[in-house]
Amino acid sequence: MKGTITFLKSFIEDKDVASITPSSKYCIRKLSEHIHFPEVKYIVEYGGGTGVFTKHFLDHLPSDAHLYVFETNDRFYEKLSAIEDDRLTVFHESVEESLDLLPPEVIGNVDHVVSGIPFSFFDWDLKVSILNKTYRTLRTNGSFLAYQTSGHLKKPLTAVFSNYHTDFCWRNVPPYFIYESVKKPK
Repeated sequence: MKGTITFLKSFIEDKDVASITPSSKYCIRKLSEHIHFPEVKYIVEYGGGTGVFTKHFLDHLPSDAHLYVFETNDRFYEKLSAIEDDRLTVFHESVEESLDLLPPEVIGNVDHVVSGIPFSFFDWDLKVSILNKTYRTLRTNGSFLAYQTSGHLKKPLTAVFSNYHTDFCWRNVPPYFIYESVKKPK
């Protein structure tokens, strides 16, 4: 319940928060179907919120894997920073700074980038810029996974990744489209 209250306060005060509640366990499971955790070395999470995905990932990641989370909201950043796990690094920065903040050895080697940031709030250029940085961050055959409230990511994903697949999670407030785009070999 504390996570929902934190989310609601942040939704009211922060124009960049797009939901009034944390993602449901059903949404977390649905998105995680796209991740084979035993083989993961690096995950990057855009918009960690109250940490529902973050904690799930840490519960399933191998001991030698690492999770990098970007969160600009002060309340959410504070909650995420309180998670004690050596495999977690939390940046109080925008995902636009990801290539400057991630360790050089991680860039181009990330297995999955998971995003809950509200891409629908961004103009075309910003969407494409973030997706291009995401593409550079991923390893070949790595995937970008986003949970979003609408179908607005289809064209930008096609422009950057040349592919996408969508699932839908009804059991969430609000219901989410779950996008997957894979970095194909060149």
